[in-house]
Amino acid sequence: MTRHLLRNPLTWSVIGILVAGVVFGLYWFQPWKLVTNKQVADPVPSVAAVPSDPRRAGQAPVNRLLATGRFVSHEHGTTGTVQLVQLTDQRRQLVLLDLSTSNGPDLRVWLTDRKVTASGLHVFDDGRYLELGRLKGNRGNQVYDVPPGVDLSAYRSVTIWCKRFSVSFGATELAGIVAPSASPS
Repeated sequence: MTRHLLRNPLTWSVIGILVAGVVFGLYWFQPWKLVTNKQVADPVPSVAAVPSDPRRAGQAPVNRLLATGRFVSHEHGTTGTVQLVQLTDQRRQLVLLDLSTSNGPDLRVWLTDRKVTASGLHVFDDGRYLELGRLKGNRGNQVYDVPPGVDLSAYRSVTIWCKRFSVSFGATELAGIVAPSASPS
């Protein structure tokens, strides 16, 4: 009976479909990422404890903290702090400090215009968002450049977004967004 089944082309077709399904499932869901972590240790810019006025003569320029927030969990447990920093050379960076979240198949870092709620894990792609890049790792400190010319007042939150499944792993409101100061003349 077994020999007869192995000679049947239908059996080999079913086996081929099953193997293709398993390979696709492994590629799409990447289940090993649930048990693996990737640690990142980007150098983090220091910020002044007290904002400085770059127009004051004789004062050394310092990096300015433009906004900050703490992650809340959505689809996966997520903790850490976010800082939006303006560097002395006027570039802006988004800094993830002590990030801890699950690893995932297609995670991105987004600035968004959406309000963060405890249950709002699907809302961030409904409005305006700016992708700053792929999440470098699911643990540690990470720095992402904000493109020049981006109007930060148009964004109010940051999310770790799983693009493949359209869900937020975690997000934070950006408290204290201030317009970056003009370059000294």
